[in-house]
Amino acid sequence: MRFTTETSFDGVTERLFTLDEVPGVLWTPGDTVGERPLVLIGHGGGQHKKAPDVVTLARRFVGELGYAVASVDVPNHGDRPMEEKYARIVAENQARVEAGEELGPLIAGFQALVARRTVPEWRKVLDALQGLDHVGAGPVGYWGVSLGCGLGVPFVAAETRVRAAVLGLGGALAAAGDAARITVPVEFLLQWDDERVPRTQGLALFEALASAEKTLHVNPGRHGEVPAFELDSTLRFFARHLG
Repeated sequence: MRFTTETSFDGVTERLFTLDEVPGVLWTPGDTVGERPLVLIGHGGGQHKKAPDVVTLARRFVGELGYAVASVDVPNHGDRPMEEKYARIVAENQARVEAGEELGPLIAGFQALVARRTVPEWRKVLDALQGLDHVGAGPVGYWGVSLGCGLGVPFVAAETRVRAAVLGLGGALAAAGDAARITVPVEFLLQWDDERVPRTQGLALFEALASAEKTLHVNPGRHGEVPAFELDSTLRFFARHLG
């Protein structure tokens, strides 16, 4: 892991890094050292590791809970180079939607393809971060909705260090099998009028989760209209389960 820049503001230190050509960012409380919970944030489609909603969430985790937070760019996002194979699939899917195909299955198939790459990348990032003096091998959480859910479900299913997860705005078409392997506490967000993920598919993904403790948060509105108060709920959820 190679750190490239470091800045501090209002008690939060931000460090940009690369690991095996995967660009990421780590936020921690000031210059303190010692073991602490770590939350990995999976950004949404078309976003990146420092998208405004990611930064807002990260700074609250650090400032209010004292956690470490990390996020990395997924393929064809942020500071990663554009790869023709992914761009081609996106263009083909767009053409198929314009020709009348349903969007949900196309999104699910694409996310399943990308997850085969991101799951091992994220596990390597987690290994490296937990080796740092200002992170340590403390409890791990995961937060990801939309694309962050599609990639996060297989990650949480595969990574035994994750103790709790916030997921949502995703469906069961490609993720039901992985969801059935998730047993940690989950808070799941669903938008009732989601135009990208059919309501039935979101409910099916929630139902597929094998967690004994799982909570469904349903709000009116479209895909990108999750209410701001859900952020407060997210902090309370992780505070209960990560300490």
